[in-house]
Amino acid sequence: MPDTAPLWTSAEIEVATGGRLSGPAFVATGITYNSREIAPGDLFLALKGARDGHEFAAAAFAAGAAGAITERPVEGGPSVLVRDTLHALEALGVAARDRAPHVRRGAVTGSVGKTSVTQAIKAGLDLAGPAHASIKSYNNHIGVPLTLARMPRTTGRAVFEIGMNAPGEIAPLSKMVRPHAACVTTVGPVHIETFAEGEAGVAAEKASIFEGLNPGGVAVLNGDTGFSVLLDAAARKAGARRVTFGAGAGHDARLIDFKPNPEGARVQAELFGKTIDFTLGQSGFHWGLNSLCVLLMLDALDVPLDTALAALAEFRPLAGRGQTTTVHAPGGAFTLIDESYNANPLSMAAGFRSLGARPVPPGGRRVVVLTDMLELGDRSHALHEGLAGAIGAAGLDLVHAAGPEMKRLHEVLPTTRRGLWRETAAELAADAAELVAPGDVVMVKGSNGSKASLVAKALVALGGAG
Repeated sequence: MPDTAPLWTSAEIEVATGGRLSGPAFVATGITYNSREIAPGDLFLALKGARDGHEFAAAAFAAGAAGAITERPVEGGPSVLVRDTLHALEALGVAARDRAPHVRRGAVTGSVGKTSVTQAIKAGLDLAGPAHASIKSYNNHIGVPLTLARMPRTTGRAVFEIGMNAPGEIAPLSKMVRPHAACVTTVGPVHIETFAEGEAGVAAEKASIFEGLNPGGVAVLNGDTGFSVLLDAAARKAGARRVTFGAGAGHDARLIDFKPNPEGARVQAELFGKTIDFTLGQSGFHWGLNSLCVLLMLDALDVPLDTALAALAEFRPLAGRGQTTTVHAPGGAFTLIDESYNANPLSMAAGFRSLGARPVPPGGRRVVVLTDMLELGDRSHALHEGLAGAIGAAGLDLVHAAGPEMKRLHEVLPTTRRGLWRETAAELAADAAELVAPGDVVMVKGSNGSKASLVAKALVALGGAG
């Protein structure tokens, strides 16, 4: 049955936040801090950031907001007055969690794949009953409590993505969620510029997700990462029941074989000692292990195996994370793989391997278009240059690049693989027609901040409107 109860009443908001109602009582059916996203009936949260959200309260009410949470009286509608709106959001999230103790909650972190894994888990939860999850990459100090605060009372299961940019961010968010199951997809050189210990510091931060586990909760661990011992120790310290996935012997979920095909992939694995064969709607090799992580998380959240496998068969790549499009350009069609949302050395190597395994028509090439990987600190130069080995091992034909860091890769590539290099993604996007030829399979990959998406959009535009 759909949830017909309001998400929040003003009285409940007062109790949860310790605030005081200014104006008439109200009920809210949603919650947002972005006045441009207001739907009729929403609660508007006046957060203070680069701009003070109070400045947009009138616009929120004009767009149909039922009420607001503010630190001072505002015009246009009723509000619950609080001392600090961010702390009020946190309190509202905790209240949403506590008023629905029946909800089985999962939490996901990792250097690579956490958004896609979170959404794949959500796909399984949806098939099993009323479910809730993070949207987009709502995984920080605002996104996690907001996702909690948006959780309907009738939710049966939920999954939350938890990310970080600096030390000390994951544990407080996990303690806010109090998951019954938590996983670390993998650990790699991401955000290492903020950790004095480099990848070891990243691993310790990721492992802190287990600090928030409910008593007797499940820790899902990547047994193939070089930091598996550290992860296992953190999970043991938290009193978790530990399960592992990987390609080696002895894991609770062991990858035996992964065969990509035009529709996705066929996977053979061993799950708790039983051999299973299943279909994936994803063709990237990294989805071999990702799928096992998803299966273990769904098992811990009491989702039947057949339901979990049905969800994986239908789950498709998210925008900017492997979506594949046939672009019908005037000279002839080519295939675009859009991986423009994010990049780091681990995901780059996985992308190259997946591209190298894709069939191409006669005369076609495997082409990769790269923009800078960010937040790599003093290892950035070496890590960019080091991509050359993975490109060669994958047998890719041509590499175009943009950005000062990718120039280092460009200069160490053999001339037979060296395509265009431009200072910025925008400049490379302007030359989109020179990047591809009919029959090519082209992957665009780079960090979101280095604007790889501009190149992907320019390549799509070669096919004309629509």
